[in-house]
Amino acid sequence: MAKNTSLYFRIVEGRNLPAKDVSGTSDPYCIVKVDNEVVARTATVWKNLSPFWGEEYTLHLPMGFHSLSFHVMDEDTIGHDDVIGKITLSKEAIGSQAKGLDCWLNLTKVDPDEEVQGEIHLSLELLKDTEKISLRCQVIEARDLAPRDISGTSDPFTRVIFNNHSAETSIIKKTRFPHWGETLELELDPEELSEEGAVTVEVWDWDMVGKNDFLGKVEIPFACLHKTPPLEGWFRLLPLGNNEVDAGGKLGALRLKVRLVEDRILPSVYYQPLIHLLVESVISPTEVEDSSALTMLEEVNTVESRQDVAMTLVKIYLGQGLVVPFLDYLNTREVNHTTDPNTLFRSNSLSSKAMEQFMKVRRRICCFIAVGMLYLHEVLKPIINRIFDEKKYIELDPCKIDLNRTRRISFKGAVSEAEVRDSSVEMLQSYLTSIIESIVGSVDQCPPVMRVAFKQLHKRVEEQFAEPENEDVKYLAISGFFFLRFFAPAILTPKLFQLRDQHADTRTSRTLLLLAKALQSVGNLGLQLGHGKEQWMAPLHPIILRSVASVKDFLDKLIDIDHDIVSEVPQRAVFMPSVTVKEGFLHKHKAEGPQLLSRFAVKKRYFWLTSETLSYAKTPDWQVRSSIPIQCVCAVERVDENAFQQQNVMQVITQDNEGQLHTMYIQCKNVNELNQWLSAIRKVSIYNERMLPSFHPGAHRSGKWTCCLQADRAVTGCSRTHSAVTLGDWSDPLDPDGETQTIYKQLLQGRDKLRKKYVEMPDADQTSSSKEKINSDVHPDGAECNVQLVKPGQSVAARLLAVIEDLEQAHATFQRREKEDSTSVILNP
Repeated sequence: MAKNTSLYFRIVEGRNLPAKDVSGTSDPYCIVKVDNEVVARTATVWKNLSPFWGEEYTLHLPMGFHSLSFHVMDEDTIGHDDVIGKITLSKEAIGSQAKGLDCWLNLTKVDPDEEVQGEIHLSLELLKDTEKISLRCQVIEARDLAPRDISGTSDPFTRVIFNNHSAETSIIKKTRFPHWGETLELELDPEELSEEGAVTVEVWDWDMVGKNDFLGKVEIPFACLHKTPPLEGWFRLLPLGNNEVDAGGKLGALRLKVRLVEDRILPSVYYQPLIHLLVESVISPTEVEDSSALTMLEEVNTVESRQDVAMTLVKIYLGQGLVVPFLDYLNTREVNHTTDPNTLFRSNSLSSKAMEQFMKVRRRICCFIAVGMLYLHEVLKPIINRIFDEKKYIELDPCKIDLNRTRRISFKGAVSEAEVRDSSVEMLQSYLTSIIESIVGSVDQCPPVMRVAFKQLHKRVEEQFAEPENEDVKYLAISGFFFLRFFAPAILTPKLFQLRDQHADTRTSRTLLLLAKALQSVGNLGLQLGHGKEQWMAPLHPIILRSVASVKDFLDKLIDIDHDIVSEVPQRAVFMPSVTVKEGFLHKHKAEGPQLLSRFAVKKRYFWLTSETLSYAKTPDWQVRSSIPIQCVCAVERVDENAFQQQNVMQVITQDNEGQLHTMYIQCKNVNELNQWLSAIRKVSIYNERMLPSFHPGAHRSGKWTCCLQADRAVTGCSRTHSAVTLGDWSDPLDPDGETQTIYKQLLQGRDKLRKKYVEMPDADQTSSSKEKINSDVHPDGAECNVQLVKPGQSVAARLLAVIEDLEQAHATFQRREKEDSTSVILNP
């Protein structure tokens, strides 16, 4: 039974941060670490002590983790960035909250003695003979120690302590992966054998000037040493244990949302009955109003988890090749239950969330299907880039016009409010025209599967609201998703849709907000213009009204598509060969050479990643490409900064047919791009058979590895690989078992509600009364009509509850076996 650990976190906003700059403000950003490894960096919010980020991430961590920390930094153009404070959450603290954390947390000071990481390999043994009693500790090696020196390394040594006895290893300079191979012995007095204390092993960074820096410690109960054989293994280094002092809000606070999901995944065969019920709901519904597994899932689904459930269902039906029938089934029910066309799809129902998540799919399931995000980028990215580049001051609200922030429009003197409004209207009209023209001209770019889904939606709405006065409802249903839930949010926050690497500054953000408002009015077909409080938007009303006809024409063309163009067949492949998973400019480093990298050893190249190859060339249009087969990849890992004195470098390790390993070093422009490339390459190579268990985080230079200082180029790696640690996004491979497990958990939580509604019979007195009424009827031939009460949906509910019970029993059986196996290992080491 496989184990899945996923960590979801959202950095919402900060408040009351201290000023770090002479201007009386700060330029804050957040660094997120899992077990002291940087996994994300937010954008910098310039000159703001209460910044809003709204950035969210998902991490897949099959091996688990110990802690999650958020470090708030102040970015400085010159010199090192200032540390504002941090928040650290243990895995236990996150896991104790079933619904996750969603709260404000005060920042605490960063204590270097608490910033420890890494592991140490030890063997401890208690030796007793007639002459003496001694504690023997073999200090073998350590890995991934914290860098304490400016070079990005440390000079570690180890100290073993018990009572008043201590001994130290030698100092190994300039490494985070020291190999000692030394044996330390402490002579003990006989009376000390009854001690209940602990043996402490401390690791320190030696400094020639000043005091040594703490790198971590291990505490082993002395009682464990009375057992045989000798205690040996890798031990995680822990901090000194100083409690983090809450500064009482003086360092500010962060609002965080964090959730931990740990699942044990059964073999595929156990999930097939539930998959069958879900598929049956959409391919053979007797009546759309009849109860089904899907409708029962919606009944027990909570508002908080609805988006996750919708995303999971979209993936399941994509994998089954039934995403269009699935959406049509939900949309038909939603339309049939709506009496007022003005409220259609305005709630956060399962159908609304499913359509929203469906449009955000970034992956191509087959050569005919490409949903959402790629299309969004093609349509919006050029105009978004233009808005960011021009940085115009635009404002229509008279209460917010600030003449001091405007650039001189003419040489005639001071700029008036009227001139600012006229200039703003002109620029907004130009931007809005470009956006509308790009959207209405994108019929052929829109993914066919999206067009078919909208065609089905158009049909259902037209059937339900056929009256002449509701002529526009069929357009509004589509434009509500297309403009209000897809394009407008992307314009408002381009970074969250990967349209930009950084958040907009205050000036550009205001421009994007005004454009998003205008585009929402376009999506509403101009029906609500003039009814709101923002009458200062009136100068844009003419262009909005003029666009209505072209928007309707666009929507008519959008749904003019044949269903057969979409190949609705089950697609289980991770990626198809023709699909580019990721691409962009990176810097390729030479691995050889005795000196540190010079500018001539770094080449800028354009990289393409597909399911089959990682290739690169001088430019995107260059005809000659060098390629690495994905099947040859055996590790994709970070590189220590001190290897090349460069940040954000990764290595792609491949193995040729002769078994020789080759390494290519690639530098990314920032830590987020580094994590995205690491994750993307790991995903396409996840099923490779020759993945390495260890690697060297340094480079082999001047006859030795820069990480562990070993001379042998072929020596086993000094750090563990992280091939299964990936960022979660819509490029994740389909995982039918994991996705079905998520649905099972939702149904398990709502099992009692389903049983009570669909299976359990009413109270005895009500049942008796009902039977009397039924049995009073007779057939024409005089026979009594003995009818048994059956609740609507009872048959489907009974089957669904049986599936839930079978899955619950299967989980219990596998967990019992795992417990028995682990006990056997302990008894028979």
